[in-house]
Amino acid sequence: MTDSSWIVRRPEVLGGKPCLRGTRIPVELVLEKLGAGETAEEILASYGYLSEEHIRAAIEYGKLRGAGRR
Repeated sequence: MTDSSWIVRRPEVLGGKPCLRGTRIPVELVLEKLGAGETAEEILASYGYLSEEHIRAAIEYGKLRGAGRR
């Protein structure tokens, strides 16, 4: 399982939406891009400050959320 420390919620950042640690990138954005057919490599190229760990954490978060857990 992915380390949940890669996903943070802070009320002062995007109203508390889950974001990728060290960024203001909402997890939802990464999941939408993946769902639209972008590859992890394309996302990483577009957002050079993201890491593979960020992408994996977003995917895991999406799986858990889809299973009804947060």
